Amino acid sequence: MKAETLTLVLVNLAGIMERADESLLSGVYKEVGAALHTDPTGLGSLTLFRSMVQASSYPLAVYLAARHNRTHVIALGAFLWAAATFLVAFSSTFFQVAVSRALNGIGLAIVGPAIQSLIADSTDDHNRGMAFGWLQLTGNLGSILGGLCALLLAQTTFMGIAGWRISFHLVGLVSVIVGILVRLFANDPHFPDGAAKASNQVPSKSIWSEVKDLVQEAKSVIKITSFQIIVAQGVTGSFPWSALSFAPMWLELIGFSHKKTAFLISLFVIAASLGGLFGGRMGDILSRIRPDSGRIILAQISSLSAIPLAALLLLVLPDNPSTAAMHGLVLFIMGLCISWNAPATNNPIFAEIVPEKSRTSIYALDRSFESILSSFAPPVVGILAQHVYGYKPVPEGSSESEEIATDRGNAASLAKALYTAIGIPMALCCLIYSFLYSTYPRDKERAQMEALIESEMQQMEGIDVRTSIRSWPFLISYFHEATFAAQMVRKMSSPPFGCFLYQLDFELNLKSINPNSPRTSKQLQDKSQVLQFHKN
Repeated sequence: MKAETLTLVLVNLAGIMERADESLLSGVYKEVGAALHTDPTGLGSLTLFRSMVQASSYPLAVYLAARHNRTHVIALGAFLWAAATFLVAFSSTFFQVAVSRALNGIGLAIVGPAIQSLIADSTDDHNRGMAFGWLQLTGNLGSILGGLCALLLAQTTFMGIAGWRISFHLVGLVSVIVGILVRLFANDPHFPDGAAKASNQVPSKSIWSEVKDLVQEAKSVIKITSFQIIVAQGVTGSFPWSALSFAPMWLELIGFSHKKTAFLISLFVIAASLGGLFGGRMGDILSRIRPDSGRIILAQISSLSAIPLAALLLLVLPDNPSTAAMHGLVLFIMGLCISWNAPATNNPIFAEIVPEKSRTSIYALDRSFESILSSFAPPVVGILAQHVYGYKPVPEGSSESEEIATDRGNAASLAKALYTAIGIPMALCCLIYSFLYSTYPRDKERAQMEALIESEMQQMEGIDVRTSIRSWPFLISYFHEATFAAQMVRKMSSPPFGCFLYQLDFELNLKSINPNSPRTSKQLQDKSQVLQFHKN
């Protein structure tokens, strides 16, 4: 197996375990709540604690992924979240579980951006959606495995140990094994021969200087309008996915057994996996047909589809365990349709609106901003269910019939809370995407120009003046490229003048560069495409 293929396999394997670890707790909310004597609001706060720490750890993720071998960073993250997962399994109080889940967020935080930037660096604009679709598929496979592991072991005991604790031990153990494999066999293309640091990195640079560089890079990313818009929609768009952590509990309250609940949740996750792959492929196709709007249209269709499908699932279907087939069908269709945004639109656009060196930063910042606010979804669902829609804990000493009646009423309350947390955010998500139609083309062209200027400057630095002094037209061409392209970027806000400068630079290059050289032919072709964009 080639080194690149092995690396992608191991990176996706790490993604599987990352998502498996994230999905463990939601699969055993009912058992953990009973063991810790905690209500839905308290259970939701456990996810909030982890998400808050995870979001605050993304600056560390940017620093590690930008300055160190990303495969080593992924391995480190796997070891950290595995240790925290073991701590959850040993915890006996709510406080201990909360602290363990919070620490778990550190390991999860440093892995995600490293994986995403590796995928982005390994693809181009026309197959990036498909690559992110595969990443989503394998990640969702991890959610299935984690959820199945938790749900199927929840009602068992082993040597006096509760089944839900066993599931945390198993996932922690496998995560350690995956971390070891990634550390030993995966390779980062930016770090040849498995070096811990890049071969072209300046060793004399202090940590403080590197931190200042990262802060400056983060500021430049945050100023990009398209990034701001995608983060804004991501906050609303990821809110429903966080709220769906209560879906297993809702199905169990309806009366589905643990096995049926595990099957239905797995069916939904499988559908979301296939939907991500389908959405990524469709995004690549539409980006070729409509380069400036295809991906955005697809995201809006996906967001809007969630509103009627969630209403059908949560408010229309009867709260009856005999309707498993109907629930399964709606869950499958819903998962297939609402999972396109990240692989088809968000992740590919992020890779296009910043230079390659800033990709780790943009993915980390996106996950940070989105996870901070979306982490409030589980507590919000718990509060709505209890204080707005009438969720009531089962009284102690209740008969079996009374427990069933209470569970049915609680299922209806939780369903209303879930739909509130899905329908409204998805409508806002679709609306916010509309702003990308005007900002995305401009930001994409700016990133292309910045990459072109950086490439030209690097080639200028590599010119041997002693051998090139006789080829003065060649040197003049580089001067024109650097100065006029820089002016073009500065004047981007004034399209007519920017187009005039670029036209002048283009004509000067035609006169001063040998058009028969391969580098010049490709360069002039790229420049003519950018010029045509600004003329239009």
